[in-house]
Amino acid sequence: MIQSLPMIQPADIYILAGLLAAEESVWTYRELAQLLDVPHPLVQRALQRAEEADLYSSADRGVHRPNMEEFLLHGLRYLAPAKLGAVVPGVLAAWAAPPMARRIHESGDLPPVWPAASGRTRGQALSPLHGAAVAAVAKLPRLGELLAVIDSLRAGDIRVRSVAAELLATMLRDEPNRSIALA
Repeated sequence: MIQSLPMIQPADIYILAGLLAAEESVWTYRELAQLLDVPHPLVQRALQRAEEADLYSSADRGVHRPNMEEFLLHGLRYLAPAKLGAVVPGVLAAWAAPPMARRIHESGDLPPVWPAASGRTRGQALSPLHGAAVAAVAKLPRLGELLAVIDSLRAGDIRVRSVAAELLATMLRDEPNRSIALA
């Protein structure tokens, strides 16, 4: 009998991004879940799948940054493909949001946005990795920056993906390799 391994899901990448973006050095699953506006069991299952994919280490209690970078650069577009959709109100996303917006200048097209009724910008809908991202980035701006880079890798053209790859490398390599502990 062939054993089926759980597959990484887009929400797992959202959880790992939240873990990377968290500013405190010690977290519990419950605190991380509250910060990211997701159920506690989702955090546990996401980190279990991430560990099986060698993106997270429970022993080190941290994200394997080199593996995460490689996955985001080469695999995420296939796991969580993104297409721009209808014009909706929302929150700036991908190359229209910081830090990407500082490096990519729009050509006049409508910007990508995460759909949100309370959003102040009209743009083309881009589904976030998890629906809770819209609320979570208000509490954790660093998460918003990381998700903008990740969404640019998912939905951008070659020029946008190239800039996003440079920023991702800076975010994952040049920042201190602090391990975010979970209890």
